[in-house]
Amino acid sequence: MSDWLHIAVRALSTLVFLFVLTRILGKKQISQLTFFEYVIGITLGDLAGNISTDVESNYWHGIIAILVWVLVPFILETLTLKSKTLRIWFEGRGRVLIKDGKILEDNLKKERYTGDELLEQLRTKSIFRVADVEFAMLESSGDLSVLLKSELQPLTPKHLGMKLVTEKPTQAVMMDGVIQNEPLAAAGRGQGWLLNELEKLGVIKENVFLGQVDTHGELTVDLYDDKLQVPQPTERPALLAMLKKCEADLELYSLTTQDKEAKQMYETSSEQLTKVIQQIGVLLKM
Repeated sequence: MSDWLHIAVRALSTLVFLFVLTRILGKKQISQLTFFEYVIGITLGDLAGNISTDVESNYWHGIIAILVWVLVPFILETLTLKSKTLRIWFEGRGRVLIKDGKILEDNLKKERYTGDELLEQLRTKSIFRVADVEFAMLESSGDLSVLLKSELQPLTPKHLGMKLVTEKPTQAVMMDGVIQNEPLAAAGRGQGWLLNELEKLGVIKENVFLGQVDTHGELTVDLYDDKLQVPQPTERPALLAMLKKCEADLELYSLTTQDKEAKQMYETSSEQLTKVIQQIGVLLKM
């Protein structure tokens, strides 16, 4: 076998072997790496490169070395799931760098972290004043977790006493002009509804690159023809307008009727509808 073909076969088999082992180790290996996992990744890459290109070396010796470097961390990871002490030993622990707006210089030194590096990490999170930070911790993965002071945190609907609907995952009900039945069913819709919505928008399904149904059951589409303007969903604004019209009609009826019972009924209904509009008005305007 010629050298180039030999290298190609070794490289391909090593690639498949590493892929299988990486799947066994889990997704953590490609997300947040600890120091130990970082070293393992570098070593595995170096071993794979050597046994792929060094035709004079014994291929199976390299495979055995890779297996050792995979089995040891796999066993240790299994053990760390059951022991917090081992987790701290191998993965480390987070360290507080800022508390109550004050930098803890001793902890910075322990992590070999400079003030410039700390400020740089804060700037990546759009924070430019240390005094604005209530709490900041350097995680074992190297990420900096930051909590702003209460008065500087973003305003949420909870602060305003608003109750929002539970968000549901947006479903991709169309892809490349083809209806996706499973996501469509997950969104609680059928093909008849989807085709009817497309007809309202004035588009054909073959021209739809991507179609999504959001939490509120509204369909938005991205077309192959980028020059074609698609109207925005109008169901929620139309519903809000209808509710306000009903509210105005009830007030009008209460003013024009001479019947006391009917007048009281219209006024009560109008007040109840006003409360409903106040509660869901923000949602319908979104």
